[in-house]
Amino acid sequence: MAEVSVQTTNQITGSKKWWALATVLLTMFFSSMDQTVVSTAMPTIVGNLHGLNLYSWVFTSYMMASSVTIPIYGKLSDVFGRKPFYLFGLIMFGIGSAVSGQAHSMVELVWARAFQGIGAGAMMSMPRATVGDIFTPQERGKWMGVMMAVFGLSSIIGPALGGWITDTFSWRWVFYINLPFAVLAIIGVIVTLPKVRTEHQVKIDWLGSLILVVGLIPILLGFTWAGTKYAWGSPTELTLFIGGVIFLVLFVLWERKAADPLLAPSLFKNRIFSTSLILGVLIGMTMFGSLMFLPIYVQGVLGLNAQSSGWVMSPMMLGFIFGSVVSGQVMSKTGRYKYLAWLSGAVIVVGSLLLNRMDIHTTWTTVVINMIVLGLGIGSLMPLMNMVVQNAFPYKMMGTVNSTQQFVSSLGGVIASPIFGSILNKAFTKKFNETLPASLGQFKSKLTGLNPQALLTSQAQKSISAAFTKFGAAGHQMYLQLMDSVKISLTYGIQHLFEVGLVFACLSFIGTFFLPEVKLKGKEYFQSENSTENAQSSESRMNER
Repeated sequence: MAEVSVQTTNQITGSKKWWALATVLLTMFFSSMDQTVVSTAMPTIVGNLHGLNLYSWVFTSYMMASSVTIPIYGKLSDVFGRKPFYLFGLIMFGIGSAVSGQAHSMVELVWARAFQGIGAGAMMSMPRATVGDIFTPQERGKWMGVMMAVFGLSSIIGPALGGWITDTFSWRWVFYINLPFAVLAIIGVIVTLPKVRTEHQVKIDWLGSLILVVGLIPILLGFTWAGTKYAWGSPTELTLFIGGVIFLVLFVLWERKAADPLLAPSLFKNRIFSTSLILGVLIGMTMFGSLMFLPIYVQGVLGLNAQSSGWVMSPMMLGFIFGSVVSGQVMSKTGRYKYLAWLSGAVIVVGSLLLNRMDIHTTWTTVVINMIVLGLGIGSLMPLMNMVVQNAFPYKMMGTVNSTQQFVSSLGGVIASPIFGSILNKAFTKKFNETLPASLGQFKSKLTGLNPQALLTSQAQKSISAAFTKFGAAGHQMYLQLMDSVKISLTYGIQHLFEVGLVFACLSFIGTFFLPEVKLKGKEYFQSENSTENAQSSESRMNER
């Protein structure tokens, strides 16, 4: 058997790069689809395993495990190559999927999902880094549309597939279905990704990694529980946040002295890097409110059947895909991105404005148009951020800068969820108390403070409707009055969310004007291996016009 060739860089050339790209697309497809498939199956899973109080932890454990490992994978892959960590992530994800399918209690499922999340951290960072190993920044734009199309397709078909698998086979198969995809991806990684040998000894920053994890976990827990299990200002929340911040400060101090830091403080001195991180969080906050709460608006206000709610985001995903294709082609042909960033930011603001105009009388057609516009803007700008950051640093640092950007973006989503949820619940309760007819006052104590999303489930509505049967013929009319109050209150709450989203959209647009421009590199990108000083020297080449 021929000896496996060893490289000194992660670059993938020749015919193997197309098979490597296919492996990346496959990984992106089934890892992205996993989240939507599981979401669809969760009501059935809870009904089977019970433990409704652990419902959110099925997602939280996965999210926390994946978020805290992303920067670790990125740093190590720059030194030892993508291949071992890509394989490790796929294997861990596969094992976690198999164990999740075998779970016999919600506690077991939560731990299995955490195990799965450790692998997902590599699957989130390695595919994007591998694309950078295949194409130069200027070439990458041509393939951006394909990658975003895979992401969009998985988001569209995931809910429908999850429902079909759950109804036809068992909820356990929403996890088992990952296994054949994982096996194919493992084969692809083994065959196509190079084995990399380091030219010098590197001291792994294990202590820095540990401090980072210890600092992030209480903060993630704090945001997860805030506004639901504990009040924002409760002693438990304050302890979690203060404790997490203390460890993160220790992490920064340690990284400034570490010989080979996990997250080099010098990265943040680069204006492209720091600006793109801020923009990524702002865009994520703008998008998060739409992705999380538009389905609630469509189902609760417009009355779309709950079984069809999985298709609600399809228009936004289509706009996202089209925006990615167009912006990618423009960047590949021109090598520039500044004016494109401005235009994309403006489209995001327009899309957010359109969402703010929606009310209880808005038609489904109008909602579709609004989502397409917002998707166009976000689809054009988000991938652009990833490309410009990779372009601003030497190729040998790509894994680190790519994973850091993705890590910050993931934290933005974690932070956004409880904040937007608290805004919705508070606004909903306020309006519900104002609009509920006096004749229904006896039901106020039962419904006030209840998560408005819970009122949209068919089980909850059947239970509420049954409570009115004792009033005879007038009961149905009373039920309709109650649900009308719910609909008005839900509209009021979601409009508040759209207003917050508009603020972030405007900040995103303003932020694009602070993004420096460096012409996208061609073949010289893979040849800039000699010095990390290229990252700082690129500052002097920025076109500030």
